[in-house]
This record gives sequence, structure tokens and C-alpha cells, in this order.
Amino acid sequence: MTGRTLNLICHSISINFLALWATISFQGTPAPVPQKSAAARSSQTGLVFDPIYLRHLAGNADHPERPERLTAIMNGFEKAGLLKSLYRIAPRRATEEELALVHSFSYLALVQRELSNLQGLHELSTGDTLTSPDSFEAAHYAAGGVLNAVDAVMANQVKNAFCAVRPPGHHASRDRGMGFCIYNNVAVAARYLQKVHKIQRVLIVDWDYHHGNGTQDTFNEDGSVFYFSIHGYGYGVYPGTGSAAETGRGAGSGKVLNVPLPPGAGDTDILRAFETKLVPAARNFKPDFILISAGFDSMRRDLLGQFDVTPEGFAAITRVVVGLADELCYGRVVSVLEGGYRLDGLADSATAHVKALQGK
Repeated sequence: MTGRTLNLICHSISINFLALWATISFQGTPAPVPQKSAAARSSQTGLVFDPIYLRHLAGNADHPERPERLTAIMNGFEKAGLLKSLYRIAPRRATEEELALVHSFSYLALVQRELSNLQGLHELSTGDTLTSPDSFEAAHYAAGGVLNAVDAVMANQVKNAFCAVRPPGHHASRDRGMGFCIYNNVAVAARYLQKVHKIQRVLIVDWDYHHGNGTQDTFNEDGSVFYFSIHGYGYGVYPGTGSAAETGRGAGSGKVLNVPLPPGAGDTDILRAFETKLVPAARNFKPDFILISAGFDSMRRDLLGQFDVTPEGFAAITRVVVGLADELCYGRVVSVLEGGYRLDGLADSATAHVKALQGK
């Protein structure tokens, strides 16, 4: 397939979604404002989406992390009648200084060197992350979109938000992109919350089938961010990290809680892990904000996962997180898309997740 054909496919997808997105009232780019009382906070859920995210790997239908993932999610939201009830949050481009809250300047320079003016497909030299001519911009807007969602929550414009962004991020570490990830969107958001909004304690909840090694590495020795993850472990599961024995080091000791689950783990297993492991840990940590790495490759019959979680299961664990947020941090939650590769299941799972964020 030629580069011109890829561009035509991407343009066609973008035009269709621009038309769909134009039917939703534009709310503008949120900016931080002084906090209101809990009673004055918005009850609406925000949504970050933009056609820029469709341009990463556009036309490469053979890759599991493909643009059709977002088209499936947005079509699912439209079918469920969700789009008109969601507060649109426009993304922006994350700055180098914001990305450097997590990533080294040498890694940021490597990404720019390899992805700027790219022709055709290219695998990032740090490993197993395929990129295309528009991946550089898409990655910057993915991170920036999450930051705008954080701002919207902190400005009381929304109670919580879901970020339908790509490329995903939780495998990316300070000096390495891997596992389809370029920048660690959730980790950057956590540091941004602390630097810009003076939030002290951030809880990250990761339910992707694959352990978020990049996120854990970022905060492994930092007691101000608690990382909770359920995932597959052993039997060759990528990336090979996430043992229950990994609990953080130094100041971060006890602030990493990995809950590996066996193949076939389903709704009951994952909900039990949340209720018996996450809930007491969160209450003890007392976060000021909760970020979710929402990986739906934990779903039944996913192409890259071996769990058996249904849309109802994702809704149930979302309600647990929302309940904790309501109890501990004024309902402040921003959820960020990670994995999930069976398109029909992804649409149903993301829809169930967002309905639960809305309190439905």
C-alpha cells in the first residue's frame, strides 16, 4: 500500500469523525480555576477525542493497535446515545517541558529525531512500537488531551472524564518507548497534577491485561503516587513484570500493589481484587486524585489477552473506583485508554465503562 493510499484512508476516516464530532457542542479548552466547594462541582463526564488520534498507524489494519479501535469506541458511544451527554474536552499538544516531567530529554530528542519527517512505517529503536508519519503529533496530542481532561476536572467543568486517545502509554518509561507506547500519558498526568495543581497524592489504577511496567518504574521509589495493577503474569505474558513481590522501593515501599491473575480470570475475580485489595489500600493512601489506565484487553476473547472480563465486569470495577473517588477525593477521576483489541468487545466495554463513570 502506498503512502498516498494511507493518507487518503486517514483523510476519509478523519472527515467522517469530524462530521460526527461537529454534532457535539464544543465546550472549549478548559483552564484551571480556583476550586469550588464539593456541592458546586459538576456532575458531568467529559470526553477527549480528536481525529488526530486516528492518524497514528492510519491504514495499517494488520496492526492490533490500529485507528479502528477508536472508531469502534466512538460508534459504540453513538449507538448507546452517550455522545450528546458527554462534555467535549478539546485536546492540545503537550509541551516538551510537560513530557519531561516523566521522560528524559535524551529520550524526547530520540523520538523527535526518529519520528519527525517520517516517511512510511518505522519501529521506534527502543523497541516494539510501530510508528507512522503522524505518530509524533498524535502522541503529543494524546498526552496533551489527558492534561486538558485533568484541567477540566480540577476546574470543576466535569466531575470525571474518559480520554479516547492513542497511542497508549503505560509501557513507556523514562528512557524507553515500548509495547505500542511512545509517551506515558497517565504518568505525565500524575506529575502534572502535582506540579501545576499542587495535588499531593495520586492513585493510578491499571486494569490492562499487560502490566504497566513504565508507570511502575516511574513511581517505584516515589511515595506520593500509588500504583495498583491487575494483570496477567508469567506464562510468557508481556512485558514479564508485575510480580506480587514488586511493592516499591525506598520512599515508594508499599506504594505498588500488583495483583496478578491467572488465565481465564473473569468478572468475579477482578471485582474481588478491587474490593479486597484496592479499596483498603486506597483508603489507607487517601488520594487527592485518581487516574485510570483503562486497558480493555482484559476482556473476553481479546486478541492479546487471556482474561474473561465482560462489559458488566468493567462497569462493576469502574463503580468501585468512582465510589472511592467520591469518598476520598471529590469524585476526581480521569480514565485513559490503554489496550483492547477485539473491536466489538472494545466498543461494548468502553461504553459500559463510561456509563459507570456517569453513574448509570
